[in-house]
Amino acid sequence: MNAHRFYLDAYIVCSALFLVMFGFVMVASSSMAVSELQFGHAFHFIIHHGVMLLGGVVCAWLSFRIPLKYWQSVSIICLLIALMLLAVVCVPGIGRVVNGSRRWLSFAGLTFQVSEFAKCAFILFVSDFLVRREAQLYQRMRPLLTLFTLLGVAAILLLLEPDFGALTVIVSIVMSLIFLAGMPWRYFGYLLTGMLSVLGVILISAPYRLARLTSFLDPWQHPFSSGYQLTQSLIAFGRGGINGLGLGNSVQKLSYLPEAHTDFVFAVLGEELGLMGSFGLIVLLIGLVLRGFNVGRVAMRQQQRFHGYMAYGVSIWIGVQSAINMGVNVGLLPTKGLTLPLISYGGSSLLIMGVAIGWLLRVHHENIVWQRHHASYDRSRGSV
Repeated sequence: MNAHRFYLDAYIVCSALFLVMFGFVMVASSSMAVSELQFGHAFHFIIHHGVMLLGGVVCAWLSFRIPLKYWQSVSIICLLIALMLLAVVCVPGIGRVVNGSRRWLSFAGLTFQVSEFAKCAFILFVSDFLVRREAQLYQRMRPLLTLFTLLGVAAILLLLEPDFGALTVIVSIVMSLIFLAGMPWRYFGYLLTGMLSVLGVILISAPYRLARLTSFLDPWQHPFSSGYQLTQSLIAFGRGGINGLGLGNSVQKLSYLPEAHTDFVFAVLGEELGLMGSFGLIVLLIGLVLRGFNVGRVAMRQQQRFHGYMAYGVSIWIGVQSAINMGVNVGLLPTKGLTLPLISYGGSSLLIMGVAIGWLLRVHHENIVWQRHHASYDRSRGSV
């Protein structure tokens, strides 16, 4: 067996590449008008997005090249760095404020959204934590105290930004991995009830979040204030119908729909490509998520449990964040400020998602290496 050969999952590679190329087309279509208005030319966001896409590919390749045992060895370090950066971004004068939220760090003219790195860090840490403490989860909940203490610290820091959307995604990843680790239903039920209660209290405790919730329930009562963004998004889907208006023919992107190339790019897609185009995108994302789960299942079957949890974590991340973003766009969920993975305009989100896709590919690679190694070992034993 060639030790330097790499085994790529063709489905994951092709799905991810198609999604980012499709996203590039939609970002180009949805951003030209606002780019012309803000910068005097139509290609500012397109150029930046293209550069970040190339950076995401590089990040995917680099993370793929690093064996997962090294990622596991630095999992706690990555989480501590993430928590430190979340604390730094909350410091006035250091964190960059955009649309009333302090979520970004600026360095050398570049901005970085720390919560994206935090999602990766929690996947690493929880995967390693469950491997080390998995057997104890069947007996009691006390081993989770360390995990939920760190999660609580992250929650406080994210709420100070504020970034309730990122917190929702991280909590979903953590709870899903704990469930997949085999915690007894009784304990998990207590844990889930408590977590949902805490999130519910957080949701209604801040006036701006409560306003989002009430406007989401009936956005047409306030179509020019708190319900404006959602009503414009719904208008986009209504205009698109079944087959859409055609690529580039969206009206809502002409400064009617805020964040048309970021959080609400799915609405522009629905207007231009209609229900058929929206359904096609959903099928692609579901296919990628299911493939990721299959990669994780194979790793679990081989007793490579850290690898399995990593693949599950990335798949849950993509699936949950995609579902939330689309739910917000169609009015099923209140606005959260989350991008559509691999599709929306972004910088740090594309780079970090590249790292996550690289992890999925690395898990698949090490699955194949394990299979070939054991097949070779079995053949050598049979020939003796």
